[in-house]
Amino acid sequence: MSALHCLEHDFQSFLLTGTADIEKRVVGTARVPIATRLAIYGNAYRSRLAETLEAHYPALAALLGAANFDHLCSAYIDAHDSHFASIRFYGGDLGVFLATQQDYESTAVLAELARWEWAMTEVFDAADAAPIDVQALARVAPTEWAALEFDLHPSLRRLDLHWNAPALWKALTDAQPPPETASQDAPVAWLLWRRELQIYFRPLTPPEAQALDAVRAGQNFGALCVALCTSGSEAQAPARAAGYLREWVESGMIVGTRACEE
Repeated sequence: MSALHCLEHDFQSFLLTGTADIEKRVVGTARVPIATRLAIYGNAYRSRLAETLEAHYPALAALLGAANFDHLCSAYIDAHDSHFASIRFYGGDLGVFLATQQDYESTAVLAELARWEWAMTEVFDAADAAPIDVQALARVAPTEWAALEFDLHPSLRRLDLHWNAPALWKALTDAQPPPETASQDAPVAWLLWRRELQIYFRPLTPPEAQALDAVRAGQNFGALCVALCTSGSEAQAPARAAGYLREWVESGMIVGTRACEE
């Protein structure tokens, strides 16, 4: 191991675990001793991660309040080192952390709000792609429809939520009093996507969620129609599938089609 590598290793160990091996490589003075110099970097590291969490989860921070959110950040940072070249990706597991930690698992709405906010971040940061228009579907030959597959916009995300996290998020980000937390026995399917720089989201009915999930799984139009037979009339399944497809196209969620051989 090179001298530089040893130095980097010791410094990283200090930042992540507090290991004191780096102290022998740092020069201190009476005015600024070694511990003070190292604390400047150590505190800055944790502060930067906490700032990143607050940037990703502003509604959660507002709901918890400053002191409680600081406590959450400290606990999360203790449990999750940053393994990413870009700090933008740090914090993606906060929803799982909230759902599995004893201090928070009894308040499930917090985990769902974190999942919602992270999904919003992913939607905004996702790659862009040009959506197709309805005329592109009109040009598909009738014999190709059964095997037709669809490419969805890279920003599209799907969540199933028991709690009213979207309503909480909207109120909190608008600096309005949040509604009372509320849950439902059955989860509500939510769709999020971006068109140009605008993020959109809406709830889905169970049949539309089923249809969209089939498309996300790579199923073709024929298989989509078969799937919809389980939630309605077999004769009406193609028309329902076509209706969903038109809505997705008009909303900018479909960016390509291809007719694949069976």
